[in-house]
Amino acid sequence: MPKKTKEEWKIYKNVFDSATILNIFKLSSQGHFDGLESPIALGKEANVFTALKGKQRIIVKIYRVENCNFNKMYSYIAPDPRFSGLKKRRRLIIFSWVQREYRNLLKARQVIRVPTPIAVKDNVLLMEFIGREQPAPLLKDLPPKSPKKFFEKTMNNVKKLYKAGLVHADLSEFNILNFEEEPVFIDFSQATITKHPQAQEFLERDVRNVVKYFNKQGLELDEKEVYEEIIRVN
Repeated sequence: MPKKTKEEWKIYKNVFDSATILNIFKLSSQGHFDGLESPIALGKEANVFTALKGKQRIIVKIYRVENCNFNKMYSYIAPDPRFSGLKKRRRLIIFSWVQREYRNLLKARQVIRVPTPIAVKDNVLLMEFIGREQPAPLLKDLPPKSPKKFFEKTMNNVKKLYKAGLVHADLSEFNILNFEEEPVFIDFSQATITKHPQAQEFLERDVRNVVKYFNKQGLELDEKEVYEEIIRVN
C-alpha cells in the first residue's frame, strides 16, 4: 500500500484538527503505518483506529485535545514524580498524559501482556494490535469460558503490576481484553506508580470493579481478601 501524501490526510479534516492531522502524517511518513483503516472505539476524549503497515495492523489512539477533561488529567498526573513541575496548561497536560500512557505501557509490558507501545507524537499514540483478523473483544463483550481461571490470571497480572510499582487505576471489564481466554490489560493513561498518594485508593477501586464483575459471573469473591492477597509481601 503506497503511503499517503499530506494532502490525502486532509480527508480527515472533519474528524481531526489540523495539528492532529499533521501528527498522523508525521508518524505515517516515519514508516510506522501506511493509512488508517477503521475505528474500533469513538469516545468523548479519544478515538481508537486500526491502521495498516503493509499487511500488519497496529492501533492508533488519538486524544481529542478540545474534548479532554484536562483538569481531571492534571489531578492524576500532578502528584506523579515522573512529571514533577508540570504547568497547568491544556495542551501540555494532554500531551504529557499521552506520554504517560506510553511510559506506563513500557513499564507494564515488562511483567504482563499489554499492547506494546510503538511511538507517540503529542496527542497520538501508536500501539500493537491485539487480535487475529478482528480486534480482541473486551471482557464485557465476551465473558470467559472459565471465570475462575480468568479471574486468577487477571489478579495475577494486578499483583505483578503492583510488585513492579504500578497500579492500573482504571481497571474493569471495559479495560481488559479477552484474547483467546487470556486477559490483556489496556488503557494505561490513568495508571500510576505506587508512590502516588492515592495509589492504594486506586488499587482498592480496581479490585472492587473486577470482583464485582466476576461475582456476576458466578464466583463468590471477598473484595477485602483479594486486595490483601495483592499487597501481601512474599
